[in-house]
Amino acid sequence: MEIGTYSFKDDLFYSKSHEWIKIEEDICIVGINDYSQREIGEIAFIELPKVDSEVKQFAILCQIESVKTVLDIFSPISGTIVEVNKEIENTPDLLNVKPYQSWICKIKPIDLTEKINLMNVNEYGQYLKELIDK
Repeated sequence: MEIGTYSFKDDLFYSKSHEWIKIEEDICIVGINDYSQREIGEIAFIELPKVDSEVKQFAILCQIESVKTVLDIFSPISGTIVEVNKEIENTPDLLNVKPYQSWICKIKPIDLTEKINLMNVNEYGQYLKELIDK
């Protein structure tokens, strides 16, 4: 789906803080979306979450630093971090170049029904249009 110049994938869920989540069986893959990476600007550093740490839905997952800001990234779902993307630790600007291929971490969710608190691409598109029009 395209919204203005932004691109979004149909098979993901989105949070109001602009993270995406892909559910693959019992693992959730988390990243930031196209809107988020453009708003952040050129990403210079990411502090990845710790493997085996517990996260709560909508609590801080990690931080991203760009040339213009430091931004908190929030977890779209509660669970345990089972893997982090070491590739973006060494090359964080991959989040700018390929926001949907360059995931941050994988989470084993505690309760997948929490996805009810997230938006599908159509709901997120409407949310973003309202946000941009303000």
